[in-house]
Amino acid sequence: MPATADQLFLEALSLPPEARGDLTDRLVASSAEAISPEIERAHLDEVRRRMARVEAGEVQLISGEEVLTEGRALLASLVGERQGR
Repeated sequence: MPATADQLFLEALSLPPEARGDLTDRLVASSAEAISPEIERAHLDEVRRRMARVEAGEVQLISGEEVLTEGRALLASLVGERQGR
């Protein structure tokens, strides 16, 4: 029986950080191959819109460290929920 996405995710969490990063890069790259030109164009338009808002002072950026801290906490809570904690 093929593994489910949840099973693969939990297995991937047991990998060392460098291997998880490599797996993430490979998954993202494989997904990017299937993106249509229209979606890619819309994405670039959104990036430009967001950059303009930052440059105009309409929004504030947060540090990468803060993003990672919050992301790790969210990920830990999701993993805990899936493992019944």
